[in-house]
Amino acid sequence: MDIDHIIDGVARRNNRAIAKGISLVENGDERTDRLLTSLDQRLIDEAVVLGITGPPGAGKSTLTDKLVKTSRELEKRIGVVAIDPSSPLTGGAIHGDRIRMMQHALDRDVVVRSMATRGRLGGLCASAGASVRIMAAGGCNPIIIETVGVGQSEMDIISLADVTALVSAPGLGDDIQALKAGLLEVADIMVVNKADKPGAEMLAMELSEVARGKGREVLKTVASEGKGVEELFRTMLSIFDQQRASGESRRRRREAREREVVDWALEMLRPVLRERGAEDGGEYSGDPRVRARAIVDRILR
Repeated sequence: MDIDHIIDGVARRNNRAIAKGISLVENGDERTDRLLTSLDQRLIDEAVVLGITGPPGAGKSTLTDKLVKTSRELEKRIGVVAIDPSSPLTGGAIHGDRIRMMQHALDRDVVVRSMATRGRLGGLCASAGASVRIMAAGGCNPIIIETVGVGQSEMDIISLADVTALVSAPGLGDDIQALKAGLLEVADIMVVNKADKPGAEMLAMELSEVARGKGREVLKTVASEGKGVEELFRTMLSIFDQQRASGESRRRRREAREREVVDWALEMLRPVLRERGAEDGGEYSGDPRVRARAIVDRILR
């Protein structure tokens, strides 16, 4: 499929073309720029991006699967970008989310893409933002980003999602305490999943203390049974409507785009930095910061 067919296919909501376009982005193909500049900006502006994040074991993937089901029941075409952990040695990802969503495999209005973190600490690969825009231009609205639960370093999700739900579950212990100082305080909504399990009420009370001070809601779900999922979905969309009316969503997206520009610039500079670093003949003595400063100075000359 050549680039013209990909561009045309995305505009016609062809899922194969959307997948091909995202692959171009992931692989750093030189045709990516032409694809991204061709996307329908109106559709991108209209699409709401929902973030699902939280510690491992909270049931994020099951919840995402049920949100997809709810969205389809409301006749919405939906996209999912599932960020999987990847091996720091091979770059290979687990792609477990795609397996869980096999029930939607034959639905042409469900577009699922699993992406590997490729060792990036923030939990999101650099191409996630572009993938979201390709899905939006392909008619997906809403789009869900589900991230690998890596704790406070997972703040990247905030910059890409319009509304972020932090998913917690009873029995995760210190994970909740570790999150309180970071992601917990900037999430738009807090979700206690597995709310039928012992300890769920206590967890909800703990989260409510934080939520009250931040003007946030705490909802309970039992994702495995679909309980509370539609309420969560509608609440997230309602929060986005409020943000759009107040101008908050525009501010967030502008800041997110600026961060993404820097992100892409760093990705493009990485091979150049490695090459310049090798110019010193592989000398490993000296402070790394001093060497880094010398490399940057050489580039800026």
